[in-house]
Amino acid sequence: MNTTNNIEATVAPKDRNRAARPLAVVTGASSGIGFELAKRCAAEGFDLVIAADDPRIEEAARSLALVGGTVHAVQVDLATCEGVDRLLAAVKDRPVDALLANAGHGLGRAFLDQEWDEIRHVIDTNVTGTVYLLHQVGREMAGRGHGRILITGSIAGFMPGTYQAVYNGTKAFIDMFAYALRAEVQGRGVTVTCLMPGPTETDFFERADMLDTKVGRAEKDDPADVAENGFKAMMAGESGVVSGWQNKLQAALAKILPETVMAGQHARQAAPGTGDKA
Repeated sequence: MNTTNNIEATVAPKDRNRAARPLAVVTGASSGIGFELAKRCAAEGFDLVIAADDPRIEEAARSLALVGGTVHAVQVDLATCEGVDRLLAAVKDRPVDALLANAGHGLGRAFLDQEWDEIRHVIDTNVTGTVYLLHQVGREMAGRGHGRILITGSIAGFMPGTYQAVYNGTKAFIDMFAYALRAEVQGRGVTVTCLMPGPTETDFFERADMLDTKVGRAEKDDPADVAENGFKAMMAGESGVVSGWQNKLQAALAKILPETVMAGQHARQAAPGTGDKA
C-alpha cells in the first residue's frame, strides 16, 4: 500500500473576492474525472479545496487557479480517517456548499492473486474514507440546511466484476449508498447525486494494472464529458446519472440479465491478456 505525505498548497488569484464565492471540495482531483469536476466548479464560481494521494495535485491547483477563485490543494491518503481529517482541517470554518466525492482506486486481476494490502487500500479508499467524509460534511450541510453532494459511483456497481471483484463490489456499495443517503436527507436542504460513468480515459487502468485487458485497450469516454454530465446533474439536484449512451445500455442490460451471464461477460473484458486479442 502506498503511503502519502501530507502536503498542502494554496493558490489565490489577487483579483478575486474570496468571501463572495461558495466552496466546493473535490477529492481525487489530481487528474481525470476529478480534475474536470473541479475545473467545472471553478468555472461556475466556486472556490476549491482539492485533494488526492497524487503529488500532481499541486500542479492541478495551479491550473485550476487560472480558471478562477482560490484553490487549496491537499496531498493526502483518503483511505484513512486521518487523511480525511487533514482534508477537513484545510476547509477550516468555511461552509461546504458542494462536496464532490470522487476519490477511488481500481484493482485488476483475480482476487486470490492480489495482495491483501492492495485489496484493503481499494476498500478503504472507495468505501471507508468516502463514507467517513460524507458523514462529516453531510452532517454540517444538513445542520445548515444547504448543500450539494455528488458521489462518483460506477456502472461497475451493477455487475459482478470478474477480475475486478473488489472494485466492482465497492462501487455496488457506493451506488446503493448514494441513493439511500439521498432519501434520508430529503427535505433537509441537501441533495445527493450519484455519477455512474463507464470506462473513461484516465490513468485508472494503468494504476489498476489492467492495460493488458480488453477494456484497458478499448476506446473510452472523455473525462470532461463525464464530469459535465455529473456537474449538471448535481446542480439540478438529480438523483443520478449514467454518463454515455453505451453505458446506459450496459446498465439496463445488467438489470435484466442473470448475474452468471454478466460475470462471464465481464471476464471477457477484464481478464489479463485479453487486450492482445482486442
